Amino acid sequence: MDNGQGVGSWRELGAHLSTAVVLAGGVLVGAVNIYVAASLLPTAVSDIGGELLYAWNMTAFLVAQVVATMFVSRTLSRHGNVGSYLIGFGVFAAGSVVCAVSPAMSVLLVGRGVQGLGAGLLTGLGFAVIHSALPPHLWARGSALISAMFGVGNFVGPALGGLFAQFGSWRLAFVVLAAAAVVMATVVPRALPRSERDGRAIPVPAVSLALVVGAVGAVSVAGILPNTAAMAAFIALGLALVTAFLVTEKRAKVRVLPRSTYRPGSALRWVYLTIMFLASGVAVETFLPLFSQHLGGLPPVAAGFFAAALSFGWAASQIVSSSARQERTIRRLRIAGPAVLAAGFAVLALLQHQNASPLVIIAWLPVLLLGGAGIGIAMPHLSVAAMSSTTDPEEGQQAAAAIATVLTMATAFGAAVAGLLVNLGAPSMVTSARYLLIGFAIISAFGIFTARLASHHTRRPNEADVELTANGHP
Repeated sequence: MDNGQGVGSWRELGAHLSTAVVLAGGVLVGAVNIYVAASLLPTAVSDIGGELLYAWNMTAFLVAQVVATMFVSRTLSRHGNVGSYLIGFGVFAAGSVVCAVSPAMSVLLVGRGVQGLGAGLLTGLGFAVIHSALPPHLWARGSALISAMFGVGNFVGPALGGLFAQFGSWRLAFVVLAAAAVVMATVVPRALPRSERDGRAIPVPAVSLALVVGAVGAVSVAGILPNTAAMAAFIALGLALVTAFLVTEKRAKVRVLPRSTYRPGSALRWVYLTIMFLASGVAVETFLPLFSQHLGGLPPVAAGFFAAALSFGWAASQIVSSSARQERTIRRLRIAGPAVLAAGFAVLALLQHQNASPLVIIAWLPVLLLGGAGIGIAMPHLSVAAMSSTTDPEEGQQAAAAIATVLTMATAFGAAVAGLLVNLGAPSMVTSARYLLIGFAIISAFGIFTARLASHHTRRPNEADVELTANGHP
């Protein structure tokens, strides 16, 4: 179907500028925070100690982030758009302040957990509020914008964290994050349309929540274990808990994911899986500076730039990809995304050599940009496919909010699998690099098949669907 009128322009999104700024800003503060904290932690440890708890900073943040994404629909129901965003920015700012004043690593971990709750809520709200605050023909633009913030965070975060760490002012960095959240909160009442609060006490899916927290916790622990067998055991435990989560969700009355996910013939399950296969590939970025320095002899600054190339390709390409109008083109982009990412990782694996020549090192850059573009060309259209999977506004909002849960889980699983693959290749740096890249090429390739399955059932939203549903028609 040619849906030429179904995709709005960036100029049209500009008419909703303040709304777009809040949606993107909420995702950005969480994304920046991940990389700022990674840059600051060595300096913080030298100041307040806590080396044994070092790795738990990311675990605390990720687990809290996943939990918060599952409370997005409940928070919106009780507090509406404006109230929910004020809570999200407020919780994130409070966590940042706790981090800034931490006298010991244990207190810093608490602050990181609170930050994770705020960041998870803001990320989930970003996708959910697109569904209600923007017209359907702007969903692809809005999704591209807020997804691009993850890539932007990979640029801004390390630079900001490195700057403060250079001068030993790691506490001030958290103060800046808190101040940024407060500033964003002041914009919220004027930027977002006020939504109705139905006041319903949406039940908490306690069993599903516990299983997801256990799964994310297991894979996060796996990512910090030095023993390969123990790491594999924790990843297996995580996968078992995910399986139990899916079985529980399918039978439960109160769910984390929309009920349409589990209907026979539903495209939503395949959409979420494709998002997970694509997003997990970002975990490769963590090890690119290591490979760049040891195999290519690059200085740390240049090595960091190579690591950011994947995110840059992701951020830039989805801004362009969101302009796609024809349904056939959109289906092809959703399938091409994981194929391009898999090809990029496979080619990069072939380019890994000890003492690689400058020409080979230079060749890494376009390959990384191309791989990142694979994520970017597909992600906005996968997000829209999830949002438009139902004509029920409430379930559509839940489907949109669940994108954040899927993305966060993909980050946790990706990090653990990346650590396992690198450890399997040790002590050879070349072997570690090849294992990592070939492993994620295979994972990304699974997304080709799930995207094909999703494309058999998905369609773009249109204004008529939303209007009919709003008037009570099926």
